[in-house]
Amino acid sequence: MTFASPRSSLELDTLLSVEQAAERLGTSVRFVRRLVFERRIAYVKVGRHVRIATRDLDAFIAAGRVDARRQREAG
Repeated sequence: MTFASPRSSLELDTLLSVEQAAERLGTSVRFVRRLVFERRIAYVKVGRHVRIATRDLDAFIAAGRVDARRQREAG
């Protein structure tokens, strides 16, 4: 399923089901549903169905990224 952004008709994004998003995150469906309920991840309502754009899932993953610290050089 694809989603045309209101900003540009040329811009398409794949919409994932909650189950697909959970599989991609390596988590349970319950966790993804909690993210949606708490509005910690953007989602799209298609009728009664919840769909998550791959772009929004990628943004959620990037926002949670913690970079490793570099060790100081002895000297």
